[in-house]
Amino acid sequence: MRVVETVQPGGPEALVVRERPMPVAGPDDVLIRIAAAGLNRADVLQRRGVYPPPPGAVSWPGLEVAGTVTAVGANVREIKLGSEVCVLLPGGGYAEYCTAPAVLCMPIPAGLTTVEAAALPEAYFTVWSNLYEFARLKWGERLLVHGGASGIGVTAIQLARERGSSVYVTAGSDEKCRFCEGLGAERAINYRTTDFLAAIEESTQGRGVDVVLDMVGGDYFARNLAALAPDGRLVIIATPGGNEAQLDLRAVMMKRLVITGSALRPRTLDFKRQIRDTLIREVWPLLASGRLKPIIDRVFPLSEAAAAHAYLESGAHIGKILLKVEV
Repeated sequence: MRVVETVQPGGPEALVVRERPMPVAGPDDVLIRIAAAGLNRADVLQRRGVYPPPPGAVSWPGLEVAGTVTAVGANVREIKLGSEVCVLLPGGGYAEYCTAPAVLCMPIPAGLTTVEAAALPEAYFTVWSNLYEFARLKWGERLLVHGGASGIGVTAIQLARERGSSVYVTAGSDEKCRFCEGLGAERAINYRTTDFLAAIEESTQGRGVDVVLDMVGGDYFARNLAALAPDGRLVIIATPGGNEAQLDLRAVMMKRLVITGSALRPRTLDFKRQIRDTLIREVWPLLASGRLKPIIDRVFPLSEAAAAHAYLESGAHIGKILLKVEV
């Protein structure tokens, strides 16, 4: 089968198409003929050589796919041959085939194509686990999301609004801000022209937000704490703006703040299975009804993964970028 992998760490041009042996499903796994794979920032970091795949994962990137089950392991009962599924992976999605634990496979929501479904797993696993498992976001609370036009951002806007939160976001252009507000954000702040902290203070009459979902890190840290209301929660899921920050412990004490963070890829299979079960129960009906929808910017052929990575790194996209496997 064809895969796209990095021979040597580097820029997008380091991604090349190569032939690899077909994978074989283990007793608890399924074999999937991939229709499409989603791009994620973690793929870029892996390509650069700074985020290696976890032990046991294949060497080529790709954390989410959708496709058709073509073989099932001896212990698999709940998934049948020919089923169309989407799934979160530890790696290996940039390929024509992959294996995946059966307990992480999810049906394609009614009304969505298999290609569209490739945009779902990473974003919804990340948003649900961080907003509702870790931050305990509740109905009526205010949420600030940095990177509102990203795949994570557009998912968080829709899901949090559907679950009764007022959502504020930052984005890097007026066009992206308008798009986010069209999705349901209460206010979208162009961080290139406006101080988001001042905007949040104005929009909330000085109260602040209850939860911040941060994908920036660095010098956003102190402003995130200042933007939080008493008993607020900060969840950090990426740090392109820097891994280090100063912490004012008095702010944490006086406002009773909770600061946490997470990385999804190294979490246990059991943790991911529990999130998968919750998503099927709580979120998949909303996707099937059209109340939530995948936001897809562009779809590239698998063979043009390098161009897709270059586009991702340009920051011009709104929503997800996908790789489609050519028939």
